[in-house]
Amino acid sequence: MNLDFTQIVPYIPFMLEGIWVTLRFVIIAIIIGFLLGAVIALVKISDVKVLRWLADFYTSIFRGTPLILQLMFVYYGIPQVLGYDISEFLAAILTFGLNSSAYVSEIIRAGIQAVDKGQKEAAEALGIPYRQTMVRIIMPQAMKNILPALMNEFITLTKESAIVSVINYLDLMRRATVVGADLYRNFEAYLFVGLIYYVIVMILTLLGKLLERRLSQSD
Repeated sequence: MNLDFTQIVPYIPFMLEGIWVTLRFVIIAIIIGFLLGAVIALVKISDVKVLRWLADFYTSIFRGTPLILQLMFVYYGIPQVLGYDISEFLAAILTFGLNSSAYVSEIIRAGIQAVDKGQKEAAEALGIPYRQTMVRIIMPQAMKNILPALMNEFITLTKESAIVSVINYLDLMRRATVVGADLYRNFEAYLFVGLIYYVIVMILTLLGKLLERRLSQSD
């Protein structure tokens, strides 16, 4: 086996820059996914049947098709249809944000429905408006239950972020490809970046476990 990691040493700063490049779009995407997912979740539990159907259809589209296909559709399809050249960064946050919102909506919906229905009925009996009931009573309890699941979604999004390399976005994966092509030594570059992904995911996993432990202690 002919391995020589010394050759990638000069490229390490270049690859390390990909950490922030990757996390930047992932963080923005998860914020978009959470906000949009929360709205979709509220629509799913509403009394308007048409809106519920539209929300379920939206979710099924993003959960039922490959993420890489969604990325290609946004990056290559939008310019063809709208005549607007979308940047790699914008394509990445749009695709991952919309995709994440479909999963987050299900997480939040399940969290809301897990809250004792008696509390909602009691609020209605006291004449508390629906909006205040959701914001002050139901959502705080639901958020406490779903935070670990949301953390898992963040971890999954971070791992899947490597897909954006196919549109030449200079994330960690793309930078490893560039270094491998320049040196004709792909194994070393991919292994180094793979270790970076592993460390990031392990840190996020640890934070998730600490969060779960803290939430369990506050019960």
